[in-house]
Amino acid sequence: MEILTGDPITTCLSPLVRDLICHVGFELRENCDINSIVTQNGEVHWETLTDRVSYAESGQSLDYRGSIRLLGPVCESIHLHILSLTRAQFEMKYSPWFQWTVYPELFLEVFDALESLQSPAISLSVMKLASCLERALGDVFLLIGKECSFLLRDLLASAELSQVFGHAVMDVLKVFIGSPCGLNLRNVLWHGFASPQDIPPKYCSTMLLLTAGLGQLLKSYLHQTKVTLAHRPFATLTNLEDVIVFPGVTYEVLSALEKVMTESAFLLKIMLPYWEMAVTKFKLHRFADCTMLLLSQLEAGLRRVFAAVNKCPDRLLTAESTILYTTFDEILAKHLKDGNINQLPHFLGDPAMEFLWDFLNYQEGPRIRDRLSHGEINLREFPREAASQLLTFSLVLLLRFTEEGSLSELKEEAAIQFLVSLAEGYRSRCHPVFQLQKQVLSCEESLRMWSMLPTLEEPCQEAARLEGNSEAYACNSLISKILCEFCHYMPGSTCAMDGLPPEKWPQLLKELCSTHIPTLFCPRLVLEVLVVLRGISSQCQRVSDQVTTSLQLRHRQWVEHKLRSRQRQNYLRMLNSVKLLSPVLHLTLLLLALEVVSVHAVQGKSSQERHQYLRFLKSILQYTENLVSYTNREKNKWNETIKLTHAVLLRILTFSEKKQMLMHLTKNSTNQVDTS
Repeated sequence: MEILTGDPITTCLSPLVRDLICHVGFELRENCDINSIVTQNGEVHWETLTDRVSYAESGQSLDYRGSIRLLGPVCESIHLHILSLTRAQFEMKYSPWFQWTVYPELFLEVFDALESLQSPAISLSVMKLASCLERALGDVFLLIGKECSFLLRDLLASAELSQVFGHAVMDVLKVFIGSPCGLNLRNVLWHGFASPQDIPPKYCSTMLLLTAGLGQLLKSYLHQTKVTLAHRPFATLTNLEDVIVFPGVTYEVLSALEKVMTESAFLLKIMLPYWEMAVTKFKLHRFADCTMLLLSQLEAGLRRVFAAVNKCPDRLLTAESTILYTTFDEILAKHLKDGNINQLPHFLGDPAMEFLWDFLNYQEGPRIRDRLSHGEINLREFPREAASQLLTFSLVLLLRFTEEGSLSELKEEAAIQFLVSLAEGYRSRCHPVFQLQKQVLSCEESLRMWSMLPTLEEPCQEAARLEGNSEAYACNSLISKILCEFCHYMPGSTCAMDGLPPEKWPQLLKELCSTHIPTLFCPRLVLEVLVVLRGISSQCQRVSDQVTTSLQLRHRQWVEHKLRSRQRQNYLRMLNSVKLLSPVLHLTLLLLALEVVSVHAVQGKSSQERHQYLRFLKSILQYTENLVSYTNREKNKWNETIKLTHAVLLRILTFSEKKQMLMHLTKNSTNQVDTS
């Protein structure tokens, strides 16, 4: 595409960063005796490393450039030592010292990558080493500290890790992975700046040995303090099932991707080996490896587009240590750091942006990059589905950046066009709006089960008397009035004059919850409303679950004559209360569905009106929370639920009659809203 034309790019590292990584550590020509670095038994002489860490004249701050220069020959000696070992020798000598990490077998894979001499495999190894090491260091931190930092640089600067490993040792780590002033190997790779040729293999070998040396220091600390290291459980990818929109990757998709990656302007030619390795890793069922490579290269490609559409070509390169790198955080944001509108979202379009936000940013999404890069995910059990979705999305994205006449036959294939149509129709599935709609439909399905639960076939006299409760009758009357108020805002002719038949509730809520609502860059005011609406929905679900459990239990006990007199009366009160609760909870779900359709209208309210509206929503939330409490099996306050319900229905009707809900502010009713 024209937007990405220009001179071929040979590096994404700024001159200073490239100099630090590729040249400074090679300036000293010195032969370091490996025996001064590591013993025959594999024990690391840390003094050899720490003595070469240089400090500024003040003695307080690290001299990163000087340290890299002095450590260069040591790293070279370590690298030659590692390469001189057979796999069996390496395993015998060093494997015991990797057991303190959550993934000890990774280090044999890194050894294999070093032996292969394949640059992309070595870069991937450094990425995995850094994330694994970060997770392990976090576990060590928690031996002393209480809350582990999310940022590696803060973790390495912590007093807790210095207490375990020593301040000088932590300074060595900072030179390699802990600061943008140093080699910063973790960040330049995970953020897609370093090409395969940019990472000297000797730094991978050194990190391998450093990890073993840390294991030795940790063993000594644990022996002295008599404490045991515990590993935190791995995280799971939240709501992954929601974002699976593409079918599983087929041979045809992989073949198409292999063709497209050589033609697409989206990727830099210097990065092509990473893309090729990503496809290979997928074929080998190494789905975490595939995903790591894809994520870093999607960031690299999108940064290139970002720099082009915002006319800031300098942002393509790694920044100097005084400036933040241009990463996904800024690439996918609404505004640039200078306050101007970021042109990338408009250029990519909402579907692609929503996909990226779902996978990377939303708190309730998989947040794959964060969790992988910080070592939170079990790489051995990484789901194929996650890699499959990213791989397919990458194919569609790369196709967008191919020349008009290029790969025309491929673009016309039905399977490819189907994938493109899925991508173009993507809507957020991890935004609070979608999650609320999902909750509403799930709760409605749960409520529908009430009518299928066993109940008393012949109500006794006491049950009949309770049915005549005047307050319950008043509640039913209020429900009818509120439904009449809501009728004007329901799709089509759903609402009849005589109310809403039970069989129509599922279709009505499904139709409302399929309404397209803009979600990208939602204003804070909208998010505040969504938090309360979701709270209400969650409490409704809890009520439904509790009632279902209680009805099943009490009916079984009734049939088996296991209920005492008082429990029998309570069961009868429950049955009558449930007859009211079902339409009330359905009405509450309807209110939620109607309000979320119009949720952006909250921005049109004045400050005082917003305050009143939120107070109204929170009163409903309080009602549902009280319902959870009263319908609890230990409390069984079924009569009280009717009193609570009457009060909240009056409040809803009053608020609705004053036209103070969001649905009242929307210009178009939902029967005019796009539900495609």
